[in-house]
Amino acid sequence: MRDNTRTNSAAPGDRLVRTGAVVFFVGAVATLVTVAPLLLGTTPFPTYMFGLSMLMAVGFLLAGAGVLRSVAAGRRQARAGR
Repeated sequence: MRDNTRTNSAAPGDRLVRTGAVVFFVGAVATLVTVAPLLLGTTPFPTYMFGLSMLMAVGFLLAGAGVLRSVAAGRRQARAGR
C-alpha cells in the first residue's frame, strides 16, 4: 500500500524549526566573534555583541516551539483518524 504523505509537504511546525535553526547559527557565529577577542587578549567588542550572542537561545526556543507545534498537529491528526 502506498503512503499518502508527500516528501515535500510542509508540516505545521517546519517553518518555525527552519527559522530557529538559522537564528541559532547566527547567534553561534556572534558568540564565536564575541569570545575570540577575549581569548586572544585583544580589545573586546561592545556590549551589544554580547546581546547578539543571545540569539542562540532565541533560535533554540523557536525550533523547540516548532517541534511542539508539529507534535500537536500530529496528535490532532491521529485523533481525527480514529
